[in-house]
Amino acid sequence: MSVQSVDRALDILEALADQGGEAGLSEIAARTGLPYGTIHRLLQTLLNRGYVRQESDRRYALGGSLVRVGGVAEGMVGGWAEPYLTKMVELSGETANMAVLEGDFVVYVAQVPSPRRLRMFAEVGRRVLPHSTAVGKVLLADRADAAAVFGRTGLPRRTEHTITSVERMLAELAAVRECGYAMDLGEEELGVHCLAVPVSDGDRVVAGMSVSGPAERIDALDRDELARGLRKIADDFGAEAFGSGR
Repeated sequence: MSVQSVDRALDILEALADQGGEAGLSEIAARTGLPYGTIHRLLQTLLNRGYVRQESDRRYALGGSLVRVGGVAEGMVGGWAEPYLTKMVELSGETANMAVLEGDFVVYVAQVPSPRRLRMFAEVGRRVLPHSTAVGKVLLADRADAAAVFGRTGLPRRTEHTITSVERMLAELAAVRECGYAMDLGEEELGVHCLAVPVSDGDRVVAGMSVSGPAERIDALDRDELARGLRKIADDFGAEAFGSGR
């Protein structure tokens, strides 16, 4: 049994997150379908508790109280992910990572390194723009507002292979939705390739899991077979970490 006011308050927080962390009252209403009066009352409580703040232009933004809660939860989820990332390393022989979307940035929250001497590292806590990474693509492929994200961040060129056209990037995200995985073919760092799959909570994509390594080693793997194996592991993790059983 759910408590309606709690459900609605969480809808507001998720609406703000989906808007990149900041939105006006009309945007919140459009995303949640809630009446303005209800939104205003709930926002007052969230403002009082520090989970939302009001900007000078009267727009609302996610507040500092979420940092403490989110930091603890992020660390816990990273711990839950480690056995599953280990399975990805065993499957591919390469370093496995998990990342989430925070505002308009991808943040790496867990990693299990490859046992090989030459291996890739993405420091846990590192923040990158999503367009040049495989995990960023699987995270944005589930978002209806991906074009708005690119409007805020731009598509800066990281390497000669980075996609810098919004039209091409939206086509890339459509291909990700179609095939169920994303590739970074030297778009973030030359000589490094990466394959990522989504992690779902049953309703939406909440994280991305990936394996990355030297381009020649990743390219030598059967891409579709690897994606199927990684997807199975990610689905199992999603069911454990975000399913109704937890």
